[in-house]
Amino acid sequence: MNPPLKVWVAGARPRTLPAAVVPVVVGTAAGYLSSGTPVLHGLRPDGTCAAQCFVTFDRSLSWLNAVLALLVALGIQVGTNYVNDYADGVRGTDERRVGPVRLVAGRLASVRQVQIAAAIAFGVAGLAGLVLAARVTWWFVPLGVLCVVAGWAYTGGPRPYGYLGFGELFVFLFFGLVATAGSAYVQHAPFVVSSGGHQYSYSYEWGLALWAGVPVGLLATALLQANNLRDIETDAESGKKTLAVRLGRRRAGLFYGFTLMAAALAVGVLHGYRPWTLLALAATPVAIFPVRLALSDRSGRALLPMLSATARLQMVTGALLAFGLLL
Repeated sequence: MNPPLKVWVAGARPRTLPAAVVPVVVGTAAGYLSSGTPVLHGLRPDGTCAAQCFVTFDRSLSWLNAVLALLVALGIQVGTNYVNDYADGVRGTDERRVGPVRLVAGRLASVRQVQIAAAIAFGVAGLAGLVLAARVTWWFVPLGVLCVVAGWAYTGGPRPYGYLGFGELFVFLFFGLVATAGSAYVQHAPFVVSSGGHQYSYSYEWGLALWAGVPVGLLATALLQANNLRDIETDAESGKKTLAVRLGRRRAGLFYGFTLMAAALAVGVLHGYRPWTLLALAATPVAIFPVRLALSDRSGRALLPMLSATARLQMVTGALLAFGLLL
């Protein structure tokens, strides 16, 4: 049995891919602000640095680093989705699922085939990560390994953390802070400035990169919440104790709304770094529909539109946030 390409595309869960794309876009925009060649100002005639020395950048985007970062993020996201597919399929937790197509549970592909697909996706991420590490820093290798392990352990292994209610926390960390700050870091100019025979180093300002990752991570968390909110009944029956299952339908819906509110507040904090980032709040009307669904009494199949609506909110907010960073 060789499933057609459209089946593999559906199994990759395209509606979840904004969680991988948005942090790279926003992080690249944040990194662009300190990209290119660093220029040291305030030197004395003898080439030594005066008390008022400061660094500016000529801002030159590395498209190759941006594409490599995107391949890493997409590879990990798709690989995680395939692991989730075969792991849930083997455990039988997808037998009565109301969400998008599942390859193993839907008998569209064998467990072995989906395992190979997951390995290929993680392999693409690993190869792109190695090239990126060679271009930037080899510290990306252990970080990349940690990201892949986190993606596999979401539903893979004997004690998957996605079954224990920790999925939102890991999504926030890896598809928020790590992916955004990492995408910014690979754009940053060299950390050493040479002038007059002297070399001057300066530290990386993590504040902007990490805070840019906070609303991004919260929106990625909301995407997972939309998925788990829809599956509360079937997950509870199969013993999958997601955070939504633990909270219950009403409180999980409220938590979704609070997550989006926290993302808006994080944009407000980011305004202190770059004032035009407040443009991201223009996406607020897009949040009305999924929030109404979350706060309603609907369940199961009636919540299917919530995932795509949350993905749309994530993409619009991410685009506006990146644009605001560049203004």
